[in-house]
Amino acid sequence: MIPNSSRKRQRPPPPHHHASAIVEAFPHRTISEPSQKLPRTSFSFNDPSTADVILRFFIDRSPFDSSNPSDSARHSDLQIYLHSRVISRAKYFSTLLSDRWQHQANNHNAGHDSRTIANCNNMFHLNLGVHDDPTVHLTVLQLLYTYDFPTVIASAATALEILPVALELLFEDCVKACVKFLEAVPWSEEEEKRVLSLIPLLREEESKELLARVSPGEDDFCEEMLHGLIEKAMYSQPNMAFVKVFVAKLLRDFSSRESARRVLERAFDANLRIVKESLEQYSSPDFRGDHNETEAIQRLHLHTAMTNGRHLLWLVERMIELKVADSAVKQWSEQAAFTVDLQKAFRDDAWRNIVPGLPAVMLRCTCKLASAVAAGTILSSRQVRMKLVKDWLPVLISCKDNVSPMLPSHKTLYLELEETFLRIISTLPMSDAQVLLQQCLSFSTRNVEDCPHLVTAFNTWFRRASQPPQMENLD
Repeated sequence: MIPNSSRKRQRPPPPHHHASAIVEAFPHRTISEPSQKLPRTSFSFNDPSTADVILRFFIDRSPFDSSNPSDSARHSDLQIYLHSRVISRAKYFSTLLSDRWQHQANNHNAGHDSRTIANCNNMFHLNLGVHDDPTVHLTVLQLLYTYDFPTVIASAATALEILPVALELLFEDCVKACVKFLEAVPWSEEEEKRVLSLIPLLREEESKELLARVSPGEDDFCEEMLHGLIEKAMYSQPNMAFVKVFVAKLLRDFSSRESARRVLERAFDANLRIVKESLEQYSSPDFRGDHNETEAIQRLHLHTAMTNGRHLLWLVERMIELKVADSAVKQWSEQAAFTVDLQKAFRDDAWRNIVPGLPAVMLRCTCKLASAVAAGTILSSRQVRMKLVKDWLPVLISCKDNVSPMLPSHKTLYLELEETFLRIISTLPMSDAQVLLQQCLSFSTRNVEDCPHLVTAFNTWFRRASQPPQMENLD
């Protein structure tokens, strides 16, 4: 959780911060980087001839750090020459060099050998502890002279290296430059983790844009995004098939199955409602208008049902794939009025030339859901299983009677759904199975050997019916 946004930048550390020691005679080891001109001033970075500040870096490591002693030796006692007027642009140095702070430092260190600041012959001697190589600190100090932020801060990695040091030294303009750069560029996953670790150190106005990129504003932000992607995949993309494949992968990889369930159920409900309303209006048309107008409206109803039926099939496949289709099965089993409208529509010849694939789409939805129930992928109650077969079995029979010519793909679909219904019937109490099996006689063919699934179902029922009541045996 991001801390409260009312945070403020910390003030500079007190004079004894880092437990640094001032050495009256510093070793004369200085950096040899070329001087850079300060804009609108005559001061140059690391110019001993005009400097009034000597800054000494030392390695400030924890006793638990597993560091290489040679690294500490290499960077210890590194000193550079600076100018108080320039480095005061950073509030850390501005405060440290103020008269009040120097007075407090002298009082505090009256009986101690350890000091962070000393004033010798109008030359300020400062110590600054660093945890590692002071290269980044040197870069920030040079920026105090040049203010050439666009040249130096040219990548997210560089901005993330400089920002903590700028925050430490309270170099506000540098902080703003780093934050502004990070707001505008992409991050790698590792860089994003570093940004998140630095956000608590920023003020509210500084972190606002960074937080907006990584922190959702609402609890259901992900669900709204997924729902929007599903809507786009179904309605707004020219290459719909490719987009659906991509969105299906996103749903599979999404971390919260419950969120995916809610999003899919929401889309399923909406599409099922559209299909039902379209078929209801088609089956009960309003003939009060012009004949041609009525016919056009009827065509529109069928096209709407067909389009949303395809979307419904895709949603059913996704729900079964993610094992979140139990609610869809229950809803599908409660469509008595809808199945009546379908049968009425299929008895009409108009759909054949307008949406010849509509029966197959509706039966594929039914077959997908029923197969998941029969396989145990979806565990449904006895009532749901019975109603699923009872309401949709007449639709299957109506399609077989009215859809011609029967394509090979249709024949395979019908046979698969017949076998699935019979398997579900075998899970029901014998009284329910007796009623439903009698409706399945239309599955029979001229050659009895061509319908073994029907033979097996009746043989199973008669075998069970012939057995003595088990309750009597228990007595």
